[in-house]
Amino acid sequence: MDDQVKALDSVFAEMSAATDHLLRDETPELTGREKVLLYLTADVCQQTLGPPFEQHVTMAADCGLSTDDLHEMLRFVAYDSGYPAALAALTRLTELERAHVLPAPTGQGHEVNADGTGSPMPESMRQAVATLDAPFGTYMDLQSRMRAGMRLLSVRERAFITMTVDVLFQTLQESFHAHVTRALGAGATPEEARAVVRFSAQFGMTKAWRAMHVLDALLTEPDAART
Repeated sequence: MDDQVKALDSVFAEMSAATDHLLRDETPELTGREKVLLYLTADVCQQTLGPPFEQHVTMAADCGLSTDDLHEMLRFVAYDSGYPAALAALTRLTELERAHVLPAPTGQGHEVNADGTGSPMPESMRQAVATLDAPFGTYMDLQSRMRAGMRLLSVRERAFITMTVDVLFQTLQESFHAHVTRALGAGATPEEARAVVRFSAQFGMTKAWRAMHVLDALLTEPDAART
């Protein structure tokens, strides 16, 4: 990857390398596995499915993420990235699995529960959404219910993924609040939550800047961040 970038533009390659180096130093709160999941999240949301996605898929294997883990990650992020974006990434991932001779997914998954009822979301949130638009509330119930049984990714990892989606899409109101609350509830510290937003700066600095303001307000009002 580095040689490919240098061949395109050596100055750009130098800037990119310096950015990568700084973020590695400035986000010690996140594990290597978590960082790869956030890289892949950005790839799906921004549809950077060429060399960056390929690099991150190979990094995932080095960090101990299995192809089953990656498939679950794509199933999970489809909720927020949109199914077409996640499907494009799934298609590309399948190509890379063959090209790099990665272990094929075992098909390990979870119960989808598409025909069930209810939702794992807080009742106050469900009611608020249903008040806005009842059919949309039904759709949101389905999406959250279908992911409730996922177990390959931890609650903390899933919360960090959704926080990154919020930064990228600038959905920094209800959903960001809910996802920060979920991260803290899963044991993440305020410093780790800040590291997630800081890490996302490489995917759009001004977006991360705005998100950092919102996160700071949530973290300096602990009761608000946990309601």
